Amino acid sequence: MKQQNIIRVVGPDSLEFLQGQLTNDLRNLEAGASIRCAWCNPKGRVICTMMASKDAGGYSLLLPSELAEDVVRRLTMFRFRTKVDIEIAAAPDGPDSTQLIRDGIPYIGQDQTEKFTAHMLNLDLLDAISFDKGCYTGQEVIARTHYKGATKRRMLRFESERPVSVGDKVSDGNRDIGEVLNVAGLDLLAVVPVDKADDTLTVNGAKLTHHPLPYL
Repeated sequence: MKQQNIIRVVGPDSLEFLQGQLTNDLRNLEAGASIRCAWCNPKGRVICTMMASKDAGGYSLLLPSELAEDVVRRLTMFRFRTKVDIEIAAAPDGPDSTQLIRDGIPYIGQDQTEKFTAHMLNLDLLDAISFDKGCYTGQEVIARTHYKGATKRRMLRFESERPVSVGDKVSDGNRDIGEVLNVAGLDLLAVVPVDKADDTLTVNGAKLTHHPLPYL
């Protein structure tokens, strides 16, 4: 189980502020519901993924505890003169790591932050990106990738014959072509070229077996 925190964003400008930062359109968020989204840097690299929800007081952003303090610090830098308050609150533990992997849901922690683009993490396939909401941080890069159909590398699910670790390189026998993103037991998610998914791939000599994701 992954530990999580909630970042509370409240105040009269909270919607406008978050719309300029997050990849999804919070105008579509009804009270009591939640949507998946990400916060990216200007180069379109994912800082963190989160579940955003709305209530009468503002917005709650559910994300890994290990990133919460840094995300609050950096969000505060973008606040400028907007009337918002940002704070951290406790949250229940997250879903089981194995289930996240089998569902194809990326976990972005300290080791993965700002390393991958939104498309590499399948966020477009997970309904975590709005392509018609207007500008937000990283939007130009994400939109260009989407409309050019330039997504050659994606997060895919594999099973390894031996344990591997996050950050280990995926090899096609000749060179390293990808990286392990998340691991739970022998199940893993790795970002690799899509056209190599069913080739003979290994991590530290351990053979990988490709398993389809429910949405890909």
